[in-house]
Amino acid sequence: MQKSEILPSASPLTKGEVLLLEQIRSKTREHNLNNVTRTKAYLEFYLHHPEIQWAFLGHMVSRNGGWNMTDLKGEFLTRLMAKKDRNLFFHFLERGNWLIFQDVYPQFLLYEESIRQRKPLFHLFTFLNISTFMETIWNQFWRIQDTYLHTIAMVINEQSYLEKRMVQNPYYQKEVLNKFEFMLQDWLSFNHILFPYGNKKLAGQTLHQFESLHERILLGKKLYSILFKNMEIHQHALEWANSHPHTGSRKDYWPHIFNSVNEGMPGFPYQLRLKSCQLKSGARKIYSPSLENAWKNVSQEEAEKGDWFKDWRVVDYLTDDDEMIDGEIKNDYCKTLERLELATLAKKAIIF
Repeated sequence: MQKSEILPSASPLTKGEVLLLEQIRSKTREHNLNNVTRTKAYLEFYLHHPEIQWAFLGHMVSRNGGWNMTDLKGEFLTRLMAKKDRNLFFHFLERGNWLIFQDVYPQFLLYEESIRQRKPLFHLFTFLNISTFMETIWNQFWRIQDTYLHTIAMVINEQSYLEKRMVQNPYYQKEVLNKFEFMLQDWLSFNHILFPYGNKKLAGQTLHQFESLHERILLGKKLYSILFKNMEIHQHALEWANSHPHTGSRKDYWPHIFNSVNEGMPGFPYQLRLKSCQLKSGARKIYSPSLENAWKNVSQEEAEKGDWFKDWRVVDYLTDDDEMIDGEIKNDYCKTLERLELATLAKKAIIF
């Protein structure tokens, strides 16, 4: 590693700080192998530090990222999308998932080290290319543990971090977002964020304007409300997450409908199996593979440098509007599954 990568000339570091930063980079790389390792790392951190609520929110949203990835190798999309398009979309999802983890997890590790040393170490954020916005937020959280403000600030940071690197990236604009806009908005379960809890229950929200930073931040606030303001959902979602390790298969939350093993025979025409989110009598389950069996690990290029934070007006999002969201999403999700099933039956391939 180049010395200049660790030591910006303006701020010399102690040997201990240099070692700490390298340990943080190493541990982040270790857990940033794939969606399953990232998702597990978020939950493990939350269980040790429940005051960092974004860790649980991030865990649950990251589960959805994994389900979206395996859908591309599952029952429906292998019939509806060309292999090239499915590969393209996977790499888009994987890049976003990877980028967020390599930005967030070092923040968590520095917070953990700050607790050990009993002093804030957030001045080291700049050496990890973390926004000055988050340095301010973490220093405030160190003094006053406002969990709501801290979590929403992290939502703002992560969505703003992705904005130029992913959403406004000319390559992704052309090859993914413009190409798949119809699918993202109206077709697939990619725009559903599902929070399983209790016995086969689902809460969540649906995003209709993925390309809008404003809408993605508002979605994050709504998801926070569902997961942390409703104590019944929070308790049961946490219990569910603890007792159901993330595999990437939708079998994790609905084993009565999905199976990570393909029960079908290749070459046979598709037959309708679902009615009101239940399998018809004698029908085989819908194939939803584990991430391990769907995709190989991807070696990512280094994250693009630069601080997104330019405009103080983003602090307006930090206001708690006290909105309670019931999170009802099962009906919408069931309709999406039925729509996918009908398209598959008709072999109505989605052409771009």
